[in-house]
Amino acid sequence: MTRPESPPEAPTRLDIADDKDVVRVRQAVRVVAVAAKLPLVDQTKLVTAASELARNTLIHGGGGYATVGPVHNGRRAGVRAEFVDTGPGIVDLDLAFTDGYTTGSGLGLGLSGSRRLVDEFEIESAPGDGTRITVTKWAR
Repeated sequence: MTRPESPPEAPTRLDIADDKDVVRVRQAVRVVAVAAKLPLVDQTKLVTAASELARNTLIHGGGGYATVGPVHNGRRAGVRAEFVDTGPGIVDLDLAFTDGYTTGSGLGLGLSGSRRLVDEFEIESAPGDGTRITVTKWAR
């Protein structure tokens, strides 16, 4: 019988350089979400958002890294994931958050959809300076 992997106490850094790394980020997010006792629906939402953001880090940012770890605010537990790249950055954030807008071949729901799936969403991006996105999902 295999035991589920124990979640880290501190954030874990995961490089994002290929498709396998995107899968590893998803798996790490799920482990921490289970440990934080997020309901299954919220685990799925967070893993979906993390998968999309990790893929964006790879495709649009040219790779980078994610950090994933538990957080506590004194009342409840949660999961925080941060996605960082040093790619070209996002020229127009408002446009990037418009449903249907895409710079690739996707549906254009990545950033806006990810933002709707989490409780907190922060983004820092500027042309030529890369992008940093931090998301948090809290247990109820």
